Amino acid sequence: MRQELMSLPKTLAEDVAKNLVMVAKLLDEDPERAYQYSRVALRLASRVAAVREAAGFASYAVGKYAEALAEFRAARRMTGNSELWPVMADCERGMGRPERALAMAGEPEVQKLDRAGQVEMRMVAAGARRDMGQADAAVVTLQSPELASNSVQPWTARLRYAYADALLAVGREDEAREWFAKALEADQSGSTDASDRLAELDGVEFVDALDPEEAADDDVSQPVDEPVAEKSKAEEPVVDEPVVEESEVDELPSDEDMVGAQPEADDAEPVAEATSEGQAAGPDEDGDDR
Repeated sequence: MRQELMSLPKTLAEDVAKNLVMVAKLLDEDPERAYQYSRVALRLASRVAAVREAAGFASYAVGKYAEALAEFRAARRMTGNSELWPVMADCERGMGRPERALAMAGEPEVQKLDRAGQVEMRMVAAGARRDMGQADAAVVTLQSPELASNSVQPWTARLRYAYADALLAVGREDEAREWFAKALEADQSGSTDASDRLAELDGVEFVDALDPEEAADDDVSQPVDEPVAEKSKAEEPVVDEPVVEESEVDELPSDEDMVGAQPEADDAEPVAEATSEGQAAGPDEDGDDR
């Protein structure tokens, strides 16, 4: 990415880099804000493959699958790499086209993927099978040397979890419990909810220590014997501030944080300032390969 940004004027490159850093930082914890930063970076440097890829992942995180697929395709054309193939197939699933995702799983591009990419493609294909009502075929799709291996890789927990979930979908509950346990064993980063699924299969229910209904009953049952004296201003309860709706502007990156563009009205696209050394290239007319 650094080499791509070096092709831009210095000030512009710095602005784009800062927005991309914010996309990476917020993608998991606040995908909506990450998406907004990605749109700014895209307006500033739409011809940079790393920007198109970041915009794709940000769109994917907020469920804008058609938009994400367009960005991934553009990034792939720019780089010639096939590493985005599995997430592109998953976008097809998100758009309600599992048959296209399954067809992509049989394309030659899959052979160009590294081991992690092939595992990811296998999970996408299994998901597509389930989308099409082929639950038993989904179980078979996930059976692989990677699943049988005892070594723990970054994708091991997710693969085992997907297999357990597929087993559960066809009624093989005992085997599903075993594989959820194996997924939990390999899930060092907490990327799955395998522990919750195990508890659910074991019939364990988590109950709050304080039942809100019982607490309400206790409050009502307490009689007031004497009139309450007027409270001083300092003793008055604090009234919560009105809740800000998600659509209001403070949910978006602030003017200081969003580098290189000023937010305008909802329907208007922010316009990036041209730098003294050059100006970012805008998208091509076809809106795809910018």
